Amino acid sequence: MYNLHLSPEQLEFRDTVRSFVNDEVKPVTLKADRLDLADRSLPMDVLRKASQMGLRALALPEDLGGVGADALTSCIVIEELAVGDTDVAAVLAETAALSLRLFPAMTPEQGDRFLAAFLEDDDYHLACAEHEPDADTALGVNYHRPTPERRIATTATRSGNDWVINGVKDNVANAPVAKLIAVEALTDKGPALILVPRDTPGLSVTADPGPRWHHGAGGRITLKDCRVPVGNLLTIGGAPNPGRAIPLTEALNIGIGRAAYEAALDYAQLRVQGGRPIAQHQAIGTKLADIAIRLDVARSTVWRAAWAADHPDAFADRSLPDLPLSTIAKVYTAEAVYRATKDAAECFGAMGVMRDMPLQKYIHDARICLNSGDGPADDRLRIAEALTQYRRGAPMLAAE
Repeated sequence: MYNLHLSPEQLEFRDTVRSFVNDEVKPVTLKADRLDLADRSLPMDVLRKASQMGLRALALPEDLGGVGADALTSCIVIEELAVGDTDVAAVLAETAALSLRLFPAMTPEQGDRFLAAFLEDDDYHLACAEHEPDADTALGVNYHRPTPERRIATTATRSGNDWVINGVKDNVANAPVAKLIAVEALTDKGPALILVPRDTPGLSVTADPGPRWHHGAGGRITLKDCRVPVGNLLTIGGAPNPGRAIPLTEALNIGIGRAAYEAALDYAQLRVQGGRPIAQHQAIGTKLADIAIRLDVARSTVWRAAWAADHPDAFADRSLPDLPLSTIAKVYTAEAVYRATKDAAECFGAMGVMRDMPLQKYIHDARICLNSGDGPADDRLRIAEALTQYRRGAPMLAAE
């Protein structure tokens, strides 16, 4: 099982990012006027400073110029960032995850063009456009039955030495800030991921209007006669086993709950009622204890899933059960953190619903984690299929 003693490097990562959040992130994102206006605009200066610390290339291997952090370290860092702001954490987590997915799969020629630019530009973020409006791309779980074939309306047609791409993609994370977008399109050989730089003629991005139901930056991408070189085709192998996925979103969710808990604990020790701090009253003390319990158990499930991603051999020798541990962590964490944030807000009484206080933001962020994506219902069905050893075929991610 994973070692609960963090390495000196992991402790240094945690402490450095925690200081950065306290000194640079919170003073910007928790301003009362910003909260009162529900301003969720990205603090680009904060993102740039985080990139300069290496957090944008956190998961990228060292031989490719990244930090080379393992899954557990990445989860620790994302949790710390989310304590300061979920949108900052979400953008960096998406770019870090995609850098690990895209750059190792690139050819040397693609690496020369895209990897070098990524490492040199602190504002260079990544996006992957796979979801299509009204194209049945999000079919949910057809319990214990083969997944219906996805329809891909976006097309890539060969024209000389170029691909000509036409289509629309929505719900694209990082779309407004990405300088390189991997677009899933249907070619004559099947579905493929094609690398499209942000400044390519024919590509336009429409940011999602607020209020929005996702963390970070998102939007719709429209491609009209968008031409990119044939060499931009990216070949990626099969999808990873869901039990081995890195639970970055779940770590971000822990950060939301921790931010709410720390705010409630500080307030409960300062607010005096009946001649003593309200933290010393049983009603508030037990509520704080319940929050701490939920967060600690949730973090344990996330760290276990992260450790499993770093040690896939633990499944082979049966040290770990052959279950989708990241999905298990997602279901438990989403529900536990949402309950924790609501309990934290109750510690403030009527102040917990004031717009210029951060508690309403934490509850909103926790609800996004609870309801976004497939949601707990579909995730539970995936876990149920894993329990009965039902296996779906791996989807094709790129044409050969």
